[in-house]
Order: sequence, then C-alpha cells, then structure tokens
Amino acid sequence: MSSLGHVPTRVKSKRTEVRLGAERDHFDKQQLSSISKAINSTEIPVKEKHARRIILGTHREKGAFTFWSYALGFTFPSSSILCWKFCHVLHKILRDGHRNVLQDCTRHYSSMVEIGEIWGNLHDRYGQLVTLYSKLLCTKLKFHTKHGDIPANLEITDEELERAAGTDINNVFQLSVEVFDYMDAELRLAETVLRQLNSSLAMTTLTSSQCRLAPLIQVIQDCSHLYHFAVKLLFKLHACLPADTLQGHRDRFHDQFHKLKNFFNRAKEMIYFKRLIQIPKLPESPPNFLHAASLAKHVKPVVVIPNEDEPEMQDDDDDEPEPLIEVDNVTTSSVQAQPQQVDIFDQTFGPPNGGFDDRDLQIETLKRELELLRAELERVKAEAQRYITQLKSQINSLEAELEEQRAQKQRALVENEQLRMELEATRRRNTEHESLQTTFVEAEKRAQATEQRYNKLKEKHTELVGSHAELLRKSADTVKMLSVTQQTQEEVERTKQQLTFEMDRIKQESDMKMEEQRFEVERVKRELEEKMAEVTRIKATLQSSEKTSEQINSSMTALQTEKERLMRSVSEKEAELSSLRQTAQLQQSSLQQERDKTSRELGELQGKLKEKTSQEEKMKQKLLEEQFALLQGTITEAETIIQDAIAKLDDPLHIRCTSSPDYLISRAEAALGSIDKVKKGHADYLRNMSDAGTLLRSLTQFSHLTADTIVNGSATAHMAPTDHADKLTENCRSCGTQSLLFLGEMKSKATLQKADPATIRIIIQKILHLGQELRPKGLDVRQEELGDLVDKEMAATSAAIEEAVRRIDEMMSQARKDTTGVKLEVNERILFSCTDLMKAIRMLVIASTDLQKEIVEGGRGAATIREFYAKNSRWTEGLISAAKAVGWGATEMVESADKVVLHTGKYEELIVCSHEIAASTAQLVAASKVKADRHSKKLTKLQQASRHVNEMAANVVASTKTGQEHLEDKDTMDFSGLSLIKLKKEEMESQVKVLELESMLDNERLRLGELRKKHYEIAGVPLDQLAEGNGETSSLVNPVTMSPKPLKPSLMKKPPLAQKPNIPPKNQFAYSFK
Repeated sequence: MSSLGHVPTRVKSKRTEVRLGAERDHFDKQQLSSISKAINSTEIPVKEKHARRIILGTHREKGAFTFWSYALGFTFPSSSILCWKFCHVLHKILRDGHRNVLQDCTRHYSSMVEIGEIWGNLHDRYGQLVTLYSKLLCTKLKFHTKHGDIPANLEITDEELERAAGTDINNVFQLSVEVFDYMDAELRLAETVLRQLNSSLAMTTLTSSQCRLAPLIQVIQDCSHLYHFAVKLLFKLHACLPADTLQGHRDRFHDQFHKLKNFFNRAKEMIYFKRLIQIPKLPESPPNFLHAASLAKHVKPVVVIPNEDEPEMQDDDDDEPEPLIEVDNVTTSSVQAQPQQVDIFDQTFGPPNGGFDDRDLQIETLKRELELLRAELERVKAEAQRYITQLKSQINSLEAELEEQRAQKQRALVENEQLRMELEATRRRNTEHESLQTTFVEAEKRAQATEQRYNKLKEKHTELVGSHAELLRKSADTVKMLSVTQQTQEEVERTKQQLTFEMDRIKQESDMKMEEQRFEVERVKRELEEKMAEVTRIKATLQSSEKTSEQINSSMTALQTEKERLMRSVSEKEAELSSLRQTAQLQQSSLQQERDKTSRELGELQGKLKEKTSQEEKMKQKLLEEQFALLQGTITEAETIIQDAIAKLDDPLHIRCTSSPDYLISRAEAALGSIDKVKKGHADYLRNMSDAGTLLRSLTQFSHLTADTIVNGSATAHMAPTDHADKLTENCRSCGTQSLLFLGEMKSKATLQKADPATIRIIIQKILHLGQELRPKGLDVRQEELGDLVDKEMAATSAAIEEAVRRIDEMMSQARKDTTGVKLEVNERILFSCTDLMKAIRMLVIASTDLQKEIVEGGRGAATIREFYAKNSRWTEGLISAAKAVGWGATEMVESADKVVLHTGKYEELIVCSHEIAASTAQLVAASKVKADRHSKKLTKLQQASRHVNEMAANVVASTKTGQEHLEDKDTMDFSGLSLIKLKKEEMESQVKVLELESMLDNERLRLGELRKKHYEIAGVPLDQLAEGNGETSSLVNPVTMSPKPLKPSLMKKPPLAQKPNIPPKNQFAYSFK
C-alpha cells in the first residue's frame, strides 16, 4: 500500500519535468526567432517588440547567456548593417536587461573589440559607425564594471551618486574624467550619424535613415544622465579644489555642452524622434562653476519615452504566445472542491454532536467582542489623527522659522565671500608690488653682467676683423660668443622664472591664509548643518511619537529649547561677521595707502626697466650689424673666386687644360649639394640674423665648388664636339653670371629676403646633363644588365605617367581657383583630354609589359630572362629607348600643359607633345610587336590600346586648337576705307610676309631634318641600317641625304606616326600668286 501511495507523486514530478522542458524549448525557440528578426543585414530599424522579447528573456533567465550563445554564431565580417543592429540590440539589453547582463557581456569584451577593429580598417559608411558604436559599448562596459554602484541605465539619485563618488577628492576627480570620456564616446557616435545623413541628403522617413537614427534614442537617454553627473561632480570639485586646477575640466565641459545642445536641437527637428522620445531642453549657457549658488539653478534634464498602446501586428512567422496560467480558475476550482469533500464526509459519518456544536456559541461571542474592539479602535484612530494634525502644524511653523534662518545664513555667507574677495585682491596687489621690486633689482644686476659680457665680445670682435685669411676661424669665435650671449639671456629667463615661482609661492601663502578663514566659515556652516540634522532627527522623532502624548510634549519642549539655542548661535555669528567686516574695512584703508605708494614706486621702476631694455636693444642691433658685415666680407671673397673662374673661360693659357666628363659630373653634383646648404643657411639666417655661421660656411663652400665646376666645364669643353663645347661654355658663363647676381642680392639688405639660387641650380643641372651626354656610350650598361634595365625603364615610365596624372589634377584644382569663364572652360577641356591621354598611355604600358612577359616566357626556352635579353640586345635596346621616350613625352606634356594654363606657353607646344607621345607609343608598340605571336590575344589588346592612345592624342590636339580659337582675338577685316593704291600696297606687303614665312618654314624644315638625323646617330643606329634591324621595317620612308636642298615631300616632313589621327589645319587666309 505504501508503494501505491507514492505513485501519484512520481507521476506528478515526471509531468513537471516534461512541462519544464517544453517551456524551455519554447523559450529558446522564441529567443532565437526574436534575435534573428532583430539582428539581420536588412537596412531597417530594429522592431521594438523583438527587442522587448529579448530583454524579457534576460530577466527570465537572469542573464544574457542565451543571447550570446546565438549572437556568437553571426558572421559579423560579412555585413556592416548586421554589426550595427547587433550593437543597437546589445545597447538596449545593457540598459533595460537584467543586472547580470553586464557580467555576461564583460566576458565577451574581446569580441566587441574585434568587431570594431575589423570594420575600422574597411572603407564603409556603416563600418565607420560600427567602429564608433563598438568603442562606445566597450567604454560603457569598463565604466559600469569599475563603478558597480551605478547601473547600466544610469538612473540613480543624487544621494547614490554622492556615495558612488565617495569623500576622497582624487576619486571624484577620476570619476569626472571617466564621465567626460563616456560622454565623448556618445557624442562622437551621434555626430557621425548626423553627418552621414546630411552628406547623403537622406529623409528621416526612409527606413535606411531610421536604421541609423534608431540607436540615438539610447544615446539621448545616456547623455541626459551623464550631463547631470558631470554638473554635480564639477560643482563638488570646485568646492574642494582651486579654480585654476579645474580649468581643463571646465573647458572640456563647455565643449561637450555645446556639442550636446547642438545634438539635442537637431534631434528635436527630426520627425522620427517626435513620436518616440521627448528630448529635454538644455539651458542657454553652461552653469557657472565658479559661483556655488548656480547649483540651485541647475535642473536635471529628464528624457520621457511616451507609452504607445498601439497593437502590434504579428508577423506570419512569429511564434505562438506563451500559455498563461489561469490563477483565478484554479483557485475557484480548489475552493469549490472543498465543500464537496465536506458534504461527502458529513454524508458518511454524520454531523458532529448530532448537528449542534458549543463552538458556535463561542464564535458568536467573539464576533460581538470583535465589533466592540473595532469601535474602540476607530475612536483611538480619530484621536491619534487629531494629535497628528496638531503636530504637523507645529512642524510646519518650525520649518518656516528654520527656512528664514537659512536665508539669513546665506546672506551672511555672500557678504563674507565679498569681503574675502576684496581682501584677496588687496593682498594680490601688494604681492605684485613686492615681486616687481625684486624683479627690477635682479634685472638691473643681469643687465650689468650682460653689458660686461658684451664689452668682452666687442673686444674679441675687433681682433676677428684683423685678417681676411682667418675669416672662418673668426666666424667660429663669433658663433661661440653668440652662444655665450644666448646663455646669458637664458640665465635672465631662468631668473625671471624663479621670480615667477617666488610670486606663486607668496600667492599660495596668501591663499592658505584665506583658506583658514574659509575653513572657519565652513566650520560655522557645518555646525548649522549639524543643527539642521538634529532638526531632521526631531522630525523623525515626532513622526514616531504618535503612541503617547507625554512623549509628544517632551519632544515639543526639546524643540523649543533647540530653537532658542539656534537663535543665540545665529546672533553670535552675526556679531562675529560684523566684527570681521569692520576689520576688513580697516585693512582696506591701510592697503589703499600702500597701493598709492606702490603705484608711484612702480612707475619709477618701469621707467628704469625701459631704459635697460633700450640699451639691450642697441647692443643686439650692433651685433646684427657686425654679423652682416662678416657676411658682406665673405660674399666679397666669394665674388672674387667666381670672377677668377669666369676669367679663365677666355684665358688663352687655359685652352690647353682638359678634364674628363666624369670629373665634371662629380663637381657639378657637389655644387648642387652646396646650393642646398646655401638655401638652408639662408633660411636659418633669416630666422635668426644674430647667427650667420652656417650661411658663411655654406657660401664659402658654394663659391669654391661653383668656381671648380666652371673651370672644369671649360676644360671639358676643350675636348668635346663643337655643339656640346659651345653649349657647355655658354652654360658655364651663365652659371658664373647668375652666381654673381645671387651674391649681389645677398650683399644688400633690401634684396636679401628674395635672394634665390634656383636659377643657378637649373644651369648646373644643364652642365651636369651635358657632362652625362659627353660620357662614352655603352659603358654604363652591360649586356647582362639589359633585362633589369628593361623592367626599370618600364617601371620608371609607369611612375612618370602616374606623376603626370597627379600634376594634371593639381593644375586642374589651381585653374579652378585662378580662372573663370571661357578661360576656365578651355583649361578644363585641355586638362581633361591630357588626363584621358595619360590614362590611355598607362593602359598601353601595362599591355606592352604583359606582351613582353609573354614573349620572354615563350622564347627563352631553358635560358634565363637575362640571357634572353642579352641574346636579343637590339630588340631590348629598342624597348628601353621606346619606354624612355614615352616617359619623357609624358613629362614634357605636363610641362607644356602647365605653361598653357598659366598663359606662358604656346598651344603649338602642346600639339607637338601630343604628336611626340603618339610617335613614342607607336615605337613601343612596334618594338613589342616584333617578336610577338601574330595570333596572341595580348598583342590584340596592345593594338587596341595603341589605337586608343592615338584617339586620345587627337582629342588633345582638337581640344587645344578649339581652345586657341576661343581665346584668340579675331579682328574683322574692313577694307572699305582703303583706296585702290592702298589696297595694292597692302597686297604687296602681305605677299612679302608670305614669302618670308615660307622661307622660314623651309629653313626650319631643313633644320628639323638635320635634328632627326643627329637623333638617329646619337641613338646608335647608323643611317644605312635604319631600314633593317631584328626583322622589322624602318619607320622612315626614304633614306636621309646630305643634299643642300632636300625634297620637301620625303625629307622635310616628320616620319608618319602609326595610325596617327588626321586633323585638318585651321583655315587661314589663302593667297594666290600669279
């Protein structure tokens, strides 16, 4: 029987386990559904019902274990919108979820940091927001983990905030810094969201905009509490620390105040927030923390979330709602079951005592007594209520009297504060007077020491100017003396700093005395607060003394006694304040007399200080003049050295002197380095004209190296060809002339600022280039280095094109700033066409590189790449030459375009550069095409790129000519006022001009032919081998002849470009000669 009795219990426990398991499965299913619907990659805001179910789930399981178990399964790197909505849901859970959610999220701190780092390295609009949101959440976790007394929703009272801050002022200081960091993270996120919406001109009614704006509701809630925390903490800090120490805190708070006010104002204007949140209004100006009474004006901003009872439509795929237990039905059924059980018992055994029980009489008696007690209780309650009303009226009167005493105390504190400020100002002026006297004495001593040192320096300087041969050594000594003077000045500065430190120490002593008085006032204040606390305890005693009237009467007597004692203490404090006021007035009168005396002495001291300052200025001026005299002496010697080098150019005895191009190159490179040093020394001298040592040394080196370059250039010209010798001699003479001009500008104070050796640098670079051309060809590149040289030249060409595109973009920006109207339109059209041409050349170089790699891989066999290039050296040299030509053409085009935009060049230069680039790219295509497979796809791609280059070159030419036509001034030809004779005369003059131009054209074409012939000779291709080489046909149609009158159709025209666009020339006036 005992086993049968336990069967229902086992069955019941088993059913309970099944029911609990089913509820758990249903809970997990519902949480998974809500998380998957709330956190996805769809750009819509998180629905409130899904977030609310997740939050209720954290309260049900007392943590966020289920949420994180599902959240860690998301692929966060795949979608920035998914990460954004995850951060939003996590923010809501931290604010409204169970208190254990903070601990569960702290365990996954590294996951949130990783999400922020992933999207911080990617350029995505939501990615930037995800990075800021993850930093905000990490800051929130660290803050609330460290300060466990402050909940994640930041909703605490002022008393709880005081307890969390503690009494240690260092902890309050640190807490305020952490609150500022917390607020910065919130405001950065809000500013970024609003800035993105402004940049995209989005509407808040769109779901994409609402997806970004939805998390700002939680940001507004956090910011309102953080603002209140910051105000409370800063007022507490200002009550304990000096105002200067908290200047950084005030500046940071003001910055955050204006940002938060701007954020709230912009959010109020958005329709999206008007129905979801009531945003508080901040004051017009931040609180004045220097005035303690401003705390009473502070109003805590309160954010209100309106309750919307709108029914939420369930989605088709939502889970079924959880079954609720009908408690009323269960209770009713249990109650109904009890009478049935009683009836069955009575039917079986019958009523006790034959249907009558003595307990019924007792029940009736107890009911009557209970009614009597209830009546007595009502009477006692009424009497107690009457006593309570009387006591409350007495308490209200006492509170009114206490409030009046508080007002009197406040007025006394204000008057005390005013007196303290006046006393502090008087003491400050007295301290300033004493410090000025000490400063003047010390400054006079230092000035005398400085004057003695200056006399010593002057004696040293007279010794330095004795001999010109010891110029450099004297300059070094002068620099040393200057350093001594600077050290003396530094000693003066250190003395001033010491005086400043002494002033601060005296000021601190006065502040300490004021602190003692303040401490006394605070002691009085604490006594009043103790009395107020006693009054509060008396109120509590009154509220608890409703039991007996004797206790109430005794409490009233105690209150009256305490009131009288408080009145006596207030009168005593008022007497003390009056005595303090009289003492302060006496001190103020004595200090006023001292102030007048101090002002007179201060005027005398200032006059003496001005005299010493003027003497120091005169000494500095003398020193500057002596330094400039040394500079002029050095420049004179440098001019002598360069003039001697220029004289050697025409010296007959120097004709037999020779030099090698390599030595000339080394001298020219050294001269370029000395120019950089001169520029640096010039800049240093302009910044500090009391130290010319660096400039003197650099000018000496520059004069010697420049003279050496001129002499060696002339010597190298004695062994060079005629053309190179003339150019080299001319550049050497120009270098000397420009150097003398530069030194002449350096010699005068009027032109010292604008002296620039840039022209000298350009001329020396030309000398360096001529020296490189005179070096023997073919000696600097070995056969085995040809492969590396090809890659280098192709890379250099690509780099030159990239640089050209960059410079064209810069010219475009500058042209938009400097020009408008038709000029801007013409410049933009030309620069756009140049940019398109550069992009086409870049694609051509890439296609040529790919085809070249294919040729090398297909033709080298077992040999290495270097061996293949060495074996086909002619083909390799052609590639190198073509790559160089393309890079040079891109650079020249950029220079020409720059001159055209600045109106310092000719449009024809840009047209010629376009033709040259087309020819150079055609040469590169031909060189790449020689060894390529005829059916290669990369060859087809290269040919297409070549045609595209030709089209872009034609566009450049067309844009240039069109712009030239728009900008040229065309005068209408009006011959109506001319007679027949004048018309005939004008016609003859036009014919003469046409003949002159045709003669000039013939001569220029002849010169062009000679230049091309010389180009082919320098390039290393003999004239008789132009038509043969590596199996390709020559680009020249006819061989060049040396006849004095070459034929125009075959010799004087430029070799035809590969698929060059045919652009007709601009129509001009046609003349016929009969």
